[in-house]
Amino acid sequence: MQETELKLELSQSGAGSLLKKNPFGCSPTILQHRSIYFDTPEWDLSKRGLSFRIRQSGNERIQTVKAGDGAAVGSFTRQEWERPVAGDTPILDDPQVQDLLAGAGPSLAPVFEVHVKRYSWNVMDGDATIEVALDLGKVVAADREAPLCEIELEKKAGSPTALFALARKVDLITPAHLGVLSKAERGYRLLGSAPGAVNAASTPLTSEMSAATAFARIAAACLKQFRLNETALGWSRDAEVLHQARVSLRRLRSLCSMCKSLFDDSRFDRLREELTWLASEFGDARNIDVMIYRTSSEALSSRLQDARDDAYAAVEASLSSVRARSLMIDAAEWISIRDWRTDQTDTTWHEQSSRDFASGVFDKLWKKVAKGGNNLVDANDETRHEVRIAAKKLRYAAEFFEPLYESKAEAKRHRWFIEAMKGLQDQLGSLNDIATAPDMLAALELSDVAGAKDLFSTEDKFKLLEDAEEAHDAFVNTRRFWR
Repeated sequence: MQETELKLELSQSGAGSLLKKNPFGCSPTILQHRSIYFDTPEWDLSKRGLSFRIRQSGNERIQTVKAGDGAAVGSFTRQEWERPVAGDTPILDDPQVQDLLAGAGPSLAPVFEVHVKRYSWNVMDGDATIEVALDLGKVVAADREAPLCEIELEKKAGSPTALFALARKVDLITPAHLGVLSKAERGYRLLGSAPGAVNAASTPLTSEMSAATAFARIAAACLKQFRLNETALGWSRDAEVLHQARVSLRRLRSLCSMCKSLFDDSRFDRLREELTWLASEFGDARNIDVMIYRTSSEALSSRLQDARDDAYAAVEASLSSVRARSLMIDAAEWISIRDWRTDQTDTTWHEQSSRDFASGVFDKLWKKVAKGGNNLVDANDETRHEVRIAAKKLRYAAEFFEPLYESKAEAKRHRWFIEAMKGLQDQLGSLNDIATAPDMLAALELSDVAGAKDLFSTEDKFKLLEDAEEAHDAFVNTRRFWR
């Protein structure tokens, strides 16, 4: 059986407001759930993208195995297999389950538990039937536990757009943030080290996939990376967490730019504009973090720290806004439903293989970087900035589509290419920091503080220009992995 659900995260007080206003048209059914999750000592099931649990509700126990997409965000579509069981010991004689477990069954043991009080409603919306479940409780792993407060909207019948319409209705009552973690993922994270910055991860792709399917998978992974880092910013003003949150948005914007030929959709431009807005809200905080890292002046560092506090507070205000929450829900809907073309008779976009599409993207961006960086020493700051942006997009594209080039020779050339890209990006990034520092310091009224001019010295810039020229030559001479 396949389930399609949308997950939202609420605060405890927000859940109370929702229960009080109860917009679902009927009284809820209330049950206590205790779920035991099983895995091997090496977490083999988790590594395969599987979860295995036994959930007790009253005197009933249901064993469930789920196969999910690690890139899923907000809207989850997953295969699941259920059966009743008598106790808390897994039953492994189902042929489908045996195939999924692939030898892991004998070593399965409890790894964590989830305890929730569940409020459930069945909501009718036109031709759609939606099961709503508000879960209040905790995740318990060994000697650790974490609170859990989320609402799941599961489509039982009708169009999935009804899930997102109901999510917006919930957000009008109480702030509702797009959820990107299953309960199983929460448990595994609780078993690990304290969550910090989340870097981009490789997205599973195959050459047989259409370009549209590859786009949807990568876009969902970008959105998930953002939400995980956004959540971490809620308890930590860590520079790397903020940086990765900003990177995830820039990756998504770049992906949309390089894949724009796939879309004939009025929503596309608006979403891209909103992503540009949200990414820009991180700009001042990130620039201040870079200047703090580069300065050796205690006086300037102290003043920058004060400015940093204000900049991070502004980021937090933006992230808590209705605009930001709405953007996440809108983006998740647009990515997951995929009704991107008004002319459904044009199917060429859907038929193009992901690998052919990716090769075209690489060719276009490579030419832009190669030609634009021909004379970096004599170019002006704006031209170098344009080359830096093109290089960044090419690097992102190489990371996005890496799984499509899996032969030994292609993988080797890909590693060399990424190394050459890193070298060029490092030099162009440092040059951009020098170019933007004067305006940033002036805006903060710190231009005359001791050590300020050291952040954009002419001597440093001349050396960086020479290094950038060398890095560009190395990039041009590096064999392209996609050809």
